[in-house]
Amino acid sequence: MKIVVLGAGAWGTALAINAAASPAGHAVHLWARDAAQAAAMQQQRANTRYLPGVVFPPALHVCSGAFDSLAADADLLIIATPMAGLRGMLLQLSPLVGSRVPVAWLCKGFEAPQSPGSAGLLGHEICAEVAPDLVAGAFSGPSFAQEVARGQPAALVAASAHAAVRDALVAAFHGPQLRVYASDDLAGVEVGGAVKNVLAIATGLCDGLALGLNARAALITRGLAEMTRLGLALGAQPGTFMGLGGLGDLVLTATGDLSRNRKVGLLLAEGKTLQQAVESLGHVAEGVYCARTVVQRAARLGVEMPISEAVVALLDGRTTPGEAVQALMGREPTAELG
Repeated sequence: MKIVVLGAGAWGTALAINAAASPAGHAVHLWARDAAQAAAMQQQRANTRYLPGVVFPPALHVCSGAFDSLAADADLLIIATPMAGLRGMLLQLSPLVGSRVPVAWLCKGFEAPQSPGSAGLLGHEICAEVAPDLVAGAFSGPSFAQEVARGQPAALVAASAHAAVRDALVAAFHGPQLRVYASDDLAGVEVGGAVKNVLAIATGLCDGLALGLNARAALITRGLAEMTRLGLALGAQPGTFMGLGGLGDLVLTATGDLSRNRKVGLLLAEGKTLQQAVESLGHVAEGVYCARTVVQRAARLGVEMPISEAVVALLDGRTTPGEAVQALMGREPTAELG
């Protein structure tokens, strides 16, 4: 297969490395927006900024500039930009490939509202709005870029309404180090990928305040209930949230030491400002940017999400870490499934 990965951040690079190392003999092109970055990676055979110490396989080619010809004859296109860049990339690809080439995005979250009064959209909703001709989906699940790049075992989910997208992702990435499961519940997988980042900030806060393992377990479990409620309101299948794109991704991001969103919560618990926390990461923490949109979208649908609301209040500076905990613990009793 000819696989083109558009975006040379940590996750895009990790998947490009994984595909290029496959015994299937894929031809993999990793495209970087910055020409100098691309030239440095091609020369050094590594992405020293995001994945230091990981050497590129021989089959991985790094490029920049116009990607029209690369995209036109690809067997699979992977969009590896942050959520803020997805709309623009879909608009570029639509006239180039139409429905001929399967497309999948890696970003997780809700896009910021595009105009006053509008709702923030998930990736598949953006695609339906600006590039409905594309045969597209999401590639998601519990995964840290560093571990995938090093060939450590992981499992992901290929989510799309189109069998061609699911099949292409399985053919490209399923192998000895990476299991790929297929799902037709794109809405559910995307909700899981978006909300888990917000909940990871809350769990980092919980751990940073040394509230204990009991509190962490309660927070993750009730967070999963929030995620599921929002997903069902957006047309998702309930079983999805017990799979890789729901519970799996939530547990990893909420508890793993490599999680950027968890790190934000830990730093806020230490008394750092949001700006200080974000600047210390050196990477994008999508939960910071989509938390407000998650809560806004939930409010429009009449979905209660108290943990996510507490995270937004904290990020906005309207409450302190201690006050956020007190507000959650002081809520009225309710049935567990509510």
